[in-house]
Amino acid sequence: MSSTAGQVIKCKAAVAWEPGKPLVIEEVEVAPPQKTEVRLKILFTSLCHTDVYFWEAKAQDSVFPRILGHEAAGIVESVGEGVTELAPGDHVLPVFTGECGECAHCKSEESNMCSLLRINTERGVMLNDGKTRFSINGKPIYHFVGTSTFSEYTVVHAGCVAKINPLAPLDKVCVLSCGISTGLGATLNVAKPTKGSSVAVFGLGAVGLAAAEGARLAGASRIIGVDLNPARFEEAKKFGVTEFVNPKDYDKPVQEVIAEMTDGGVDRSVECTGNVNAMISAFECVHDGWGVAVLVGVPHKDAVFKTHPMNFLNERTLKGTFYGNYKPRSDLPSVVEMYMKKELEVEKFITHEVGFKEINKAFELMLKGEGLRCIIRME
Repeated sequence: MSSTAGQVIKCKAAVAWEPGKPLVIEEVEVAPPQKTEVRLKILFTSLCHTDVYFWEAKAQDSVFPRILGHEAAGIVESVGEGVTELAPGDHVLPVFTGECGECAHCKSEESNMCSLLRINTERGVMLNDGKTRFSINGKPIYHFVGTSTFSEYTVVHAGCVAKINPLAPLDKVCVLSCGISTGLGATLNVAKPTKGSSVAVFGLGAVGLAAAEGARLAGASRIIGVDLNPARFEEAKKFGVTEFVNPKDYDKPVQEVIAEMTDGGVDRSVECTGNVNAMISAFECVHDGWGVAVLVGVPHKDAVFKTHPMNFLNERTLKGTFYGNYKPRSDLPSVVEMYMKKELEVEKFITHEVGFKEINKAFELMLKGEGLRCIIRME
């Protein structure tokens, strides 16, 4: 066991004290892990749009002060009571959702939506006792989606930790703990395009490009990228995108444009924007008889999806997906192995890197729409 096991650790963390204000590097106290929990030393974390969304707190209630961050990689420092599948020194990816292994979802081969550990953006405390493991001078600092990786040490439920190959470079595979796996799995696990098929991807951010990468790995012959920002088109070629459509260039719905390009529609589509109109277009652009559309983006809470029922009766399929249908503990290690075997390139998703003290620069880059993923080095 490590010399710090069972003790409070003092370390640096980037604290969000209030919505939209720069994070402040503070010294925090991190309590030892309790039953079913592990304490991790975070080595690399990256910024995902979800962190920015809840930091801005424009569309939902958000808990402050809190430590954001959920896309990361690190090493187990110590484990709490009852944790047998993880040990100090293990290389791991913490994940915003989990796999308890006991609920109906975890026992189902079809679902990855664990009843116990499914993402909860409003809960700022640990499940075990309803308290935080972070504090400053006795004042609680709240958790974020069960991970809070913008801290040198964090405490996470063991079911939200994937043990990975210790040879995998943590500064690269950290991006597999959220967005990249979400887009990749949406295509490979849910859309399941066949070799030689056509795929349309709506939204060419990091998740959309990961969906395109999945289509490339599946052997799709045509991968059509749909985005309102023409600057993204050149970058998308690296991810297998063969053609580009900017809806603003046409005076008719983009689904009609795609149907004309593809002799009736694409075989598969993956929607990664969260815009409900893009969702409708993604569904209506797939071919009748066999077309499958997969929704990945999270819509506004008041959004309503409208389409004519004949689109279903004409044998188009609409599916949704959560985290690319990956079970974190069971499936993420194999995604890391795809990278280790050079089947999956994650380097092309990493466009920037900053030190922990410069974490606010990562937020600035994302707010400007520059780059895909910014790695934050914790040391």
